[in-house]
Amino acid sequence: QVHLVESGGGLVQAGGSLRLSCAASRRTASSYVMGWFRQAPGKEREFVTSINWSGTSTYYADSVKGRFTISRNNAKNTVYLQMNSLKPEDTAVYYCAGREGGASAFGSWGQGTQVTVSS
Repeated sequence: QVHLVESGGGLVQAGGSLRLSCAASRRTASSYVMGWFRQAPGKEREFVTSINWSGTSTYYADSVKGRFTISRNNAKNTVYLQMNSLKPEDTAVYYCAGREGGASAFGSWGQGTQVTVSS
């Protein structure tokens, strides 16, 4: 199983930007999908975005389209989440996740990193 470690969270004012990083413990297969989820206080964890191994296929939740960008550097076994035009409602713990090719669900999870957007 791949071990994932997030970094880059913090406190930012509304309208600001943050970039999250997620480092995988080892090289992943070409079918390995990586994604970001988030969980706000009192709410269920929700999907934010995902990317395939080659970076040619990405998906975004409607709430972040046009503001967030996911990317990956396979040479560094790292996936990034660039978050721009942040809003207070983006405040949450952000989790990196990985899904093996053919799996129906993400099976590897990071410990999470807190993002707080002040108004």
